[in-house]
Amino acid sequence: MTEANDLQQRLDSSEERNALNNKVAVAVAIISVFMAVSKVKDDNIVQAMLQAKSDQVDTWNEYQAKKLKQHLAELGLNQVVAIGALAPRESSPALERQKKEYGDNIARYKVEEEKLAAQANGLGKQYDDLNYRDDQFDLSDATLAVSLAMLAIASLTQKKKLLYLALAVAGFGIVMGVAGLAGLPLHPTALVRALS
Repeated sequence: MTEANDLQQRLDSSEERNALNNKVAVAVAIISVFMAVSKVKDDNIVQAMLQAKSDQVDTWNEYQAKKLKQHLAELGLNQVVAIGALAPRESSPALERQKKEYGDNIARYKVEEEKLAAQANGLGKQYDDLNYRDDQFDLSDATLAVSLAMLAIASLTQKKKLLYLALAVAGFGIVMGVAGLAGLPLHPTALVRALS
């Protein structure tokens, strides 16, 4: 009878081991597929962030060029005004045309500068919005990687508690990944700051 009991215990233990390993295998497969899908989206967001930052820098450079042109036009206008003040009787139509041209250019540069500043600030906001989502994917990726490691240890040690803890960590990672995919406003700012 003891041999039969011993055999039965071994069978039960083997079935328990297989059941836990099957759960681990299913969890690993689901987590891996989710990580692959979210990685594609995260990479696209990173590319969009790089483009937005590049466009923002280009726009600020264009803004600075307009500011420089405006400054040069202001200097030119000051010179024309000074020349006109030194020889008021000799104020020629050419000086008046030059004065008008400088004034028109200054006004045009001011309008263009405002548009460029607004465009650059908009690109900065776009970058920040994309970075917000990138943070979500980063947290998802990190917690899912930790959960995969925990699942491997759970399989080796056959600890059910570790399996459940790994699934809880994976749950947080999946929630953060879904938030990134769906653009949801879920962002543990304190955690992101601690990891930055």
